[in-house]
Amino acid sequence: MRADFLNSVVDPSQAIDPTFDIASPDRFFNRELSWLAFNWRVLEEAQNRRQPLMERVRFLSISASNLDEFYMVRVAGLSGLAAQGVKKVSVDGRTPEQQLVAIDADARALMKKQQELWAELLEELAEQGVEILGRSSLDRADREYLDAHFLNQVFPVLTPLTIDPAHPFPFIANKGFGVALQLRSRTGGEDKIALIPIPPQVDRFIKLQSEQPKSDAPPRLRFCRLETLIDLHIDRLYPGYDVSDRKVFRVLRDSDIEIEEEAEDLVAMMGTALKRRRRGDVVRLSMEAGSSGKLAGRLIRALEVEPDEVIEMDGILGVSDVSQIIDDKLRPDLCWQSYAPRMPERVRDHAGDVFSAIAEKDMLLHHPYESFEIVVRFLQQAAADPHVVAIRQTLYRTSKESPIVAALVEAAEAGKNVTALVELKARFDEAANIRLAKILERAGVQVIYGFVEYKTHAKMSSVVRREGSELVTYSHFGTGNYHPITAKIYTDLSYFTVDPAMGRDTTRLFNYVGSYSTPSDMEKLAYSPVTLKDTILKSLQTEIANAKAGKPAQVWAKMNSIVEPEVVDALYAASQAGVKIDLVVRGICGLRPGVKGLSENIRVKN
Repeated sequence: MRADFLNSVVDPSQAIDPTFDIASPDRFFNRELSWLAFNWRVLEEAQNRRQPLMERVRFLSISASNLDEFYMVRVAGLSGLAAQGVKKVSVDGRTPEQQLVAIDADARALMKKQQELWAELLEELAEQGVEILGRSSLDRADREYLDAHFLNQVFPVLTPLTIDPAHPFPFIANKGFGVALQLRSRTGGEDKIALIPIPPQVDRFIKLQSEQPKSDAPPRLRFCRLETLIDLHIDRLYPGYDVSDRKVFRVLRDSDIEIEEEAEDLVAMMGTALKRRRRGDVVRLSMEAGSSGKLAGRLIRALEVEPDEVIEMDGILGVSDVSQIIDDKLRPDLCWQSYAPRMPERVRDHAGDVFSAIAEKDMLLHHPYESFEIVVRFLQQAAADPHVVAIRQTLYRTSKESPIVAALVEAAEAGKNVTALVELKARFDEAANIRLAKILERAGVQVIYGFVEYKTHAKMSSVVRREGSELVTYSHFGTGNYHPITAKIYTDLSYFTVDPAMGRDTTRLFNYVGSYSTPSDMEKLAYSPVTLKDTILKSLQTEIANAKAGKPAQVWAKMNSIVEPEVVDALYAASQAGVKIDLVVRGICGLRPGVKGLSENIRVKN
């Protein structure tokens, strides 16, 4: 566990009791350090021996992928502010430079722990017949197989380079991975510096052939790392040279996208921004530990990084790639058991007719325990139903070959009025969403992109159906993305209703996003950034009044993060008034729970 904050989140009985003034900035926990604490929590699941072994590998990979994104966005942003000399402090009283110092110390400790855990997992995997083989462990058959794999699958896409005045250091893309070499001529020629950039299309772990056990024992899985494969074939890339020094390295670049409010065409601007992202400044250079400092110095100068942006790893670079060894088909014994989500009885009772099931009574589903297939079926049925006249849909992230997108296309091609709000600013899905928008537009869907200065996170669908002489609106609201794949593993809620007021509110929200005309007559829905915060604050005031009047007063809430200072202070005020508060916070938590005189009635779980 890292930081007193995390202890208080996981176990309120370990709550801190600081001596600071409860009105000081110390009442807030720094959002970046809170995020790191959350990622330590993810890493804990990789240490949890109650989890299947390959799922622990998956958690390790997730923690590393999370950390990569954290550097590419949050650390990059703070580094930019610090470079500009910005001294404005965060709500917890830290300048960008102070935050970077604290982040660096904790993130380095986190990366060190990731390496230690990977070493432990390798031993446990080997005991279960899953091995990552080094050069000395490869037998003759392995080397013959790897020779063929290298020539057929790797060699054709490699472009080895020599670095000299005629061949300057090449551009290394974000998450770029490469091998730098100091080469010595065997024939008395000049030594040289060489570079082998590794294309992202090449798998990091190559599965080796294995003799499968004849008994009922599970099959063995054997892998070779790509770095090892390249080491074995340096002679093919640089014949006549010996390697006197070697440095494997990996680059992370600033990947945040700044949106220009005066942009005339959001799609064109986003396309330009995505091209700029590829060439963002380097925010982290990871290198394998060891060897002389000459190659390291050459890399640091060529990539124009500061010393505090360099991290030497005693282990594997790109820990996020370890998920490639997970195989739930060959080794289901090392993974979570699959399960079939429950299909709601009411939908079965109505012979699969989702509209009839909703019309009978509002329906609340808890994914992934209850099937997300109902959401997909809702839209597929709407596309095929001749009585449906209009469909409105938000899309933040969705899967490749999405059945929801296919349903929208089918509906539009059938002549229905279909509107899709595609959020172009969904981080790292921007390019996919631009392609998605073009597919929808070609089918006749009216595509809107929301606000330039905001991301549209609301997840909602609206289906307008003619029933007799009336138009009836069926609405769906969700806490998760319309993504059938992630819906199988993320816990989210789906709410279906035919309530006319909710239907009118949904229409008003879609019109608001399309026209920028703020609705003044919402009946039941609260939405950010206009009414949601005020609704939360008023609800907390109601609970405070209940507590002061001796009535039951309690708050339950689940959220991705909580950082809004006014809301945090309102929760503190409610706690001090005696309101019992239980929060489930998936990630960042700027609130300090369990502090005497401030938040002893607040419990946070993550």
